Order: sequence, then C-alpha cells, then structure tokens
Amino acid sequence: MEDPESLGFEHMGLDHRLLQAVTDLGWSRPTLIQEKAIPLALEGKDLLARARTGSGKTAAYAIPMLQLLLHRKATGPVVEQAVRALVLVPTKELARQAQSMIQQLAAYCARDIRVANVSAAEDLASQRAVLMEKPDVVVGTPSRILNHLQQDNLKLRDSMELLVVDEADLLFSFGFEEELKSLLCHLPRIYQAFLMSATFNEDVQALKELVLHNPVTLKLQESQLPGPDQLQQFQVVCETEEDKFLLLYALLKLSLIRGKSLLFVNTLERSYRLRLFLEQFSIPACVLNGELPLRSRCHIISQFNQGFYDCVIATDAEVLGPPVKGKHRGKGPKRDKASDPEAGVARGIDFHHVCAVLNFDLPPTPEAYIHRAGRTARANNPGIVLTFVLPTEQSQLGKIEELLSGDSGAPVLLPYQFHMEEIEGFRYRCRDAMRSVTKQAIREARLKEIKEELLHSEKLKTYFEDNPRDLQLLRHDLPLHPAVVKPHLGNVPDYLVPPALRGLVHPHKKRKKPPTSKKAKVCPLGPC
Repeated sequence: MEDPESLGFEHMGLDHRLLQAVTDLGWSRPTLIQEKAIPLALEGKDLLARARTGSGKTAAYAIPMLQLLLHRKATGPVVEQAVRALVLVPTKELARQAQSMIQQLAAYCARDIRVANVSAAEDLASQRAVLMEKPDVVVGTPSRILNHLQQDNLKLRDSMELLVVDEADLLFSFGFEEELKSLLCHLPRIYQAFLMSATFNEDVQALKELVLHNPVTLKLQESQLPGPDQLQQFQVVCETEEDKFLLLYALLKLSLIRGKSLLFVNTLERSYRLRLFLEQFSIPACVLNGELPLRSRCHIISQFNQGFYDCVIATDAEVLGPPVKGKHRGKGPKRDKASDPEAGVARGIDFHHVCAVLNFDLPPTPEAYIHRAGRTARANNPGIVLTFVLPTEQSQLGKIEELLSGDSGAPVLLPYQFHMEEIEGFRYRCRDAMRSVTKQAIREARLKEIKEELLHSEKLKTYFEDNPRDLQLLRHDLPLHPAVVKPHLGNVPDYLVPPALRGLVHPHKKRKKPPTSKKAKVCPLGPC
C-alpha cells in the first residue's frame, strides 16, 4: 500500500487540465484535507470534513467536483446541459471566493465547465438569464438559491448530482435553517454530498442528518492554528484603554509591525474610532464595514490583497454577524450589526499574505479568536497574532488560552515583551488625538463613507466595467477628516523615538511591503 505522505495531485487520477491549473496556482503538494478528501470524493462517497481555516477546504471539494463533471462529460452518454453541482455558502463574499477558486481550477476546461454565482446583489430577474443557460455549477447562499427554485429559475430535481455545503457550521447560525430545509425538498433523492466545516457543533450534526448518506467523517488530527514555528502568538496587558491606543500608535507609526495587518475590534463604532485616531497621525487604514455595498467590500479585500494598503480594520461580531437561530436575527441587546446578514468576512475569506493580526479588542469568544488568528500564517507563510488585554479581561483570556493549549496545558499566548515606558513621550499626542475623535465625528465619518461608497458602487458600476483600470485608482483608505486633523501629529521628531530604536526605524518614510516569503522579524521592543 502506498504511503499516504507520498500522495500528490499527480497520483490522484485527475484530468490533465486540472493538474495544469493546480500547477499554475503554485500548489506543489496537496494540503492534509485535500490529500484525504479528494480520493474519497472521487470514489463517490459522502464526506463530512473538519479542517481549520486556511487549510484548503475549498479546493478539497472543488477539485473532485470538477473531476467528476469532466469525467461524466467525457465518458457518459450525451445528455442535455443541466446544473449538476450546487455549492451552498453562508455569505455573499464566500460565494464570490468559492466561484473564483472553482473558475481558477477550471481555467483549462472553461468551455466544458461553466460556473455561476447567484448570491450577488443583482435582482432575481437579471440572474434568471444566467440560470437559463444551465451552468454546470451554481454557487449561492441558501436564501437566494431557494428564491430561484421557488420561481422556477432553477431546477435541480432531475439533474443535480453533487451538493456541497461549505462553512457548514455557520449556516444555521446565520439563520438559514428553514431555508435549507425547504431547499432540500427541491433536490433529487439520490446525490453525493460534501459538508466542509471548521468545527463540529450541534448545527453540523443536524446538517449531517439532513443531507448526508453514510458519510465518511474526516476529523483531521491537526491543531486549529499552525504551530509556533509558523505562527507566533502574543498577549500584552494594557493597564488602561489609553495604553491600548498608545501601543498601537507606536507599533504602526514606528513600523514595528511590518507588512500587511488586520486590526480586529468588537463593534463598528470602535472601527471608525480607531480609523479616525490613526488618521490623526497620517496612518492610512480602511474599515471593512458590512453596511457598505458588496462591491465595495470585495474591492477593499481585493486591493488589500494587491498591496494597495497595509491596514484593514475589521469586526467579526459586526461583519460576520452575531450568532442567531432561525429568523430571530434582531433580538437581544442593542448593538452594531451589518445591514446585510449574508455579508460575512471574518471567517473563510482569503486575505493574502497577512503578516500580523492585532486583536485591539479581546475576541468575545475563544472561537472568535481562532477565526481571527486564522487570517494570518496561511499555507506555509509565517504570521503573528498580538492580543491587547485589559486587567478586567484576564478571565476571558484564560478561556482562550485553555482552548489553544488543549491537553498539553503549555502556554500558547506568550507575554509580549514591550517596555511601555519607552514610548511615554508619545502619550500626550495620543491623548490629543483621542480627544479629537468624538461621537459626532464618528457618526459623520460613517455617513460620509457610506454615501461615497454607494456612489462608487452604483452610479459608476457601468463605467468601471468598461474601464477596469480606473477601478484600481479608487481607494478606500483616503482620509475622512470629520475630526480636526493636526498636521504636526503626522511627523515623529527624532527625540521622541525610543533610544533602542534610533537608527533602526524610519517613521517619516512610507513603509515598504516586505517580501512575503521572509519570516517576521523581532524588533528591540518586541516582534515585528
């Protein structure tokens, strides 16, 4: 029997066009989930697979799905073109990402395999024309797929052969339980199904009973996050809220954190407070806001991936959506939340080459920490997670540490060796900036950005479709300026730079994007 460790894509019996696409993507070897799932899927088995975020779950179902479709067209009887595969995802952004990955893998067989994403913002009537062409693969959220089924725009009962449920553990929490049960009534009695999930919870078990038939369960023996050689995880105790802003200012302004960073906070209001605070010091950042149009959110992610800007502020609770059941989305305490419940970003979305994740606010749950940390150290790239902790949050931090350490009990979140007294000279600047960011300034900033993004997204959509290069000039990190900006704060006098860093940092210079292959370095005040 062949050693499983030696199993590569070339040993899986894949179509040469798929192998060429895999080569173009730079994948020399399959990830663990791909190595285990693809052969089983090609044998026609139902799969229930758990693998951590960033482990390659999308390709793990997309490759066998495309192989099965190509094999059927090449060897089976000639039949009418029809939808053969359905991919369900909880959010529009994940649908767009899944479609993109499937299309990349089908790059050399695009004439034979057509993929349609019906979760976008277009109305049902405009998507009906796409579905009338009967694409081989349809990607969408359960609610949008069900709408098309109910209006007879999409018919699956006599043609569908493969069902994929991606990020299965999120579907019920996003309130799709009733839609999913109704949707299943429109499917044939016999089909192959894959459930892909980062966790196995009660919702996944319920889905398993609904859609799988004698499945093979893959619980891969891998940690939820990469090991310390690839992912460094730190905690820093900040005595006050002001200390958190001071530390963040020093890390970014003195370029102690280099490369692309994701900053996580717990509410949308905090996102804009942080952005306006950084704006006082000429530190550009953009907010990934679920209130913005889908095109704007995807454009922000795309430009971040292309290196247009280095800092994105995100809120898993606001953008991903609070855990809800059924249709009762609005119940519970009042809080910021995205206007679009299908607009999830914190989980599953592929941010490219993120060097650092900064938990400016402590994650509300240990699972939220896993999802945030999963944005960096993806594939074989190194990464850093730095979590800011207030003294009153030590008990919550302990729960996160308990989940991370597992049975070993060894500490995972190491103390971040940072000498706050070294940056005391910046405190008055931070206080000045914090006073400028008022509640009124935050409200005005949110309103201004939404108006501008709506303009770009709707009125200029046709123009950008005809002039794609001009879309690259559209930026999301430009100053909002609702607060009074004091130009002198944008410069750092040399006498304020900590002695240990003089000659090593250049706060006046624009940060350069480091090669993604280099491992994160450690600065005198802590890791970079």
